[in-house]
Amino acid sequence: MDAAKFRSARADEASLLGELALRSKGYWGYDEDFLEACRPELTFRPADVAARRIIVAEGATGVLGFYSIDGEPPSGELGNMWVVPEQIGTGLGRELWQHALGAACRAGFTSLRIAADPNAAGFYRAMGAEQIGEVPSGSLAGRSLPLLLVNLPSGA
Repeated sequence: MDAAKFRSARADEASLLGELALRSKGYWGYDEDFLEACRPELTFRPADVAARRIIVAEGATGVLGFYSIDGEPPSGELGNMWVVPEQIGTGLGRELWQHALGAACRAGFTSLRIAADPNAAGFYRAMGAEQIGEVPSGSLAGRSLPLLLVNLPSGA
């Protein structure tokens, strides 16, 4: 795995982050029509970058993945967690997860909700999140997404 360093995303990376998210979602074999339906929800404006607390994992080859912590403490949302397809299965997802939980704890969050792609729900459950229900997809009418919750340790 390309050794990752974590840093705040820059406003000028907004379009790169959206394209990375779509590439990552495409890993699951979704067709072009499906991905185009998801594009508006996975598009970031420069102003979104700071407002959504977006953190990137960067390696020698560039941005390898990112996450966002959305909302205000104490309860928030892991609004995004995406890894470039070439890095899926290398442990980078686990690193992003651990970094996100640490950052959320330091920011005063006590829990994070996750509206997960159905293909990623198993990863989040393996990381300790519990499925608490379902939510409607923001991209496709009639599609439901697993809703998970992770409670964060206090004082981290």
